Amino acid sequence: MSSHAELFTIRDCLRFAVSQFEDARLFYGHGTQNSFDEAVWLTLSALHLPHDRLEIFLDAVITENERRHLLHLIERRVTERIPTAYLLREAWLGEFKFYVDERVIVPRSFIAELLREQFAPWVDDPETVVSAADICTGSGCLAILLAHTFPNAEVDAVDISDDALAVARRNIADYGLEDQVQAVKSDMLKALQGKRYDVIISNPPYVNAPSMESLPPEFRREPQLALASGEDGLEHVRTLLKQAPSHLNPGGLLVVEIGHNRDQLEAAFAQLPFTWLEVSAGDQFVFLLTREQLL
Repeated sequence: MSSHAELFTIRDCLRFAVSQFEDARLFYGHGTQNSFDEAVWLTLSALHLPHDRLEIFLDAVITENERRHLLHLIERRVTERIPTAYLLREAWLGEFKFYVDERVIVPRSFIAELLREQFAPWVDDPETVVSAADICTGSGCLAILLAHTFPNAEVDAVDISDDALAVARRNIADYGLEDQVQAVKSDMLKALQGKRYDVIISNPPYVNAPSMESLPPEFRREPQLALASGEDGLEHVRTLLKQAPSHLNPGGLLVVEIGHNRDQLEAAFAQLPFTWLEVSAGDQFVFLLTREQLL
């Protein structure tokens, strides 16, 4: 990729990026679903422009330094297949922006949608939730959303990875939540002896062994520890279902995201009355159980 001095405006750069992305047949799913949205995100963030004001800036002329920076990012996205989130060191869940790098998977969770609704109708009054945990927190994104959703809750952001917890602490500090959200090292719930919560959420690893073998290059850039969950993809969920009851208060909720494993999970735990929660992609991906149902 040469200097491409004929790229003058943001419109030119976007067109060029989309063409490059299409030609390279990139894989999406780390914040966008197509080449255009990916190009807009990469271009506007690289130029420090607001994401919601594209129209205003389309015909703005960029400087030579900006062009070089942008072309460098586009080239790395195409040739190294690095997710845009890692190139920009940022990821978004709704309106919330998080720092990310290769130490954590890129945030993408349907639980974020459900938190916007404050887990209604299962939580009557968000102010009455005083303790919550996010198991396998990664970047800390869902723990931070928990803290915003339930302002009176003390939140534990739990992960087995020291690398992930370092990123989580950075995000917790960025949001000024050090007094409300605590990063905790634990293998699932093992190190949380004696702790009980009103709400436990988890977006754990849930990729099965065959799928791990065929992951696109973009997903191979992520920590495999945060993706793989045994032969059938249910290893971490089994642990949660076993450990959660003794860590939930009476009436407490367990909310877990499980990828495409609904049929296998229901077959493996036929005795459990899963409630499947409706998210933008349907009702296959996130379940809810109360403490009483788990017992």
